[in-house]
Amino acid sequence: MDTEKILKNLDRVTPFFQPIFSADQHQVIGYEILGRYEEQSEYKSLGTFFHDSSVPKEYRVEVDNYVLEIALERIKDYGEDFLIFINRDPNLLMLDHGEEFMEILHRHFQPEEMHRVVLELSDTISPENFAPLQHVLAYFKTYGIKIAFDHLGKDTQLDQIAQISPNILKVNLDQLRISGGDAYQVILFSLSMLARKIGANLLFESIESEYQLRFAWKNGGRYYQGFFLAKPEGEFINKDLLREKFHQECQSFISLETKKLEAVYQKTLQFNEYMHTFLKQQKRVGSHEEFLGVMAEKLDSICFRLYICDEEGYQKSPNILQKDGQWIAQPSYLNKNWSWRPYFLENIVKMRNEKKGILSDLYSDIETGETIRTFSYPLNNKEYIFFDLSYSYLYENDALL
Repeated sequence: MDTEKILKNLDRVTPFFQPIFSADQHQVIGYEILGRYEEQSEYKSLGTFFHDSSVPKEYRVEVDNYVLEIALERIKDYGEDFLIFINRDPNLLMLDHGEEFMEILHRHFQPEEMHRVVLELSDTISPENFAPLQHVLAYFKTYGIKIAFDHLGKDTQLDQIAQISPNILKVNLDQLRISGGDAYQVILFSLSMLARKIGANLLFESIESEYQLRFAWKNGGRYYQGFFLAKPEGEFINKDLLREKFHQECQSFISLETKKLEAVYQKTLQFNEYMHTFLKQQKRVGSHEEFLGVMAEKLDSICFRLYICDEEGYQKSPNILQKDGQWIAQPSYLNKNWSWRPYFLENIVKMRNEKKGILSDLYSDIETGETIRTFSYPLNNKEYIFFDLSYSYLYENDALL
């Protein structure tokens, strides 16, 4: 977009507002301010202008502030109370340490209204700006201003985000989708864990389908934004416009997810009953390897790996692994310790006290890379059997995926 044309025709620059919806209220809880340029009755995004490093910094700041001033006037005239999401490049913000930005806010808000402001920062903080930016954001927070990180994806620096401790993490579904495969879930899991640790809410943007909305809901998204819900417009919408749609979608999501959880629960019961019966009928004779060999033949179409560990995580048997249709022993795994694995000791304590087995959540196997689940069961007070369910079995029982 022609920089000179934009600067000479600021009267053609105007703010658009994209609604942000909440999962808990089923209504619009805020708007993101976006810059548009009117040309031949069409409104073109100014996104490329704001992200073009060849455009002098002061020009980008000038247009950014111009859009913000007009937007805040329109918001004031509209009169409703909602969150206002304002985009800023953190490096441009630090040109004057946020002074002009705060001056604009003070012109439009009373001190008690500052809590409505959500400052969206792109994840492009230069190393020399990081420490001073922390101080500026801490100052902003004293006014009640909320901080959000925008466009989070595969290149996100989680350590910087954790240090700043924002209120909202904005997850870009397009960027995650580009990552592809297991990386998609790994990145999302990392962001979800970070949000939980620092007390932040997840906002999923770029939602363009019902499937993506369900994905955001299932993965802990509190806020949603995207063309599937509402496009950016020059005017505001009725905050309850999609309340009924959200209610219906939510009911559908709850129903589907409840069925999947019920399937996992029932499968856990089945495995517990099977193990209880098997251990009553099977006399424990011979070695752990012989015992697992008998069990492996019984579970031939269900699992691909079995092993036994003690309560401290030390493996007391070899791995019994299915390879090329045959069960083989892997003695090299004897005495390895798995207590470092997430939830291992927690599950051991749970099994020991409840006297029943546990079916894990979905995860990627370290060695095969496949998506699997593991069922673990207490053999006695000191030993526990683990068998890894194959992806083919999960696929045949698709409610487990």
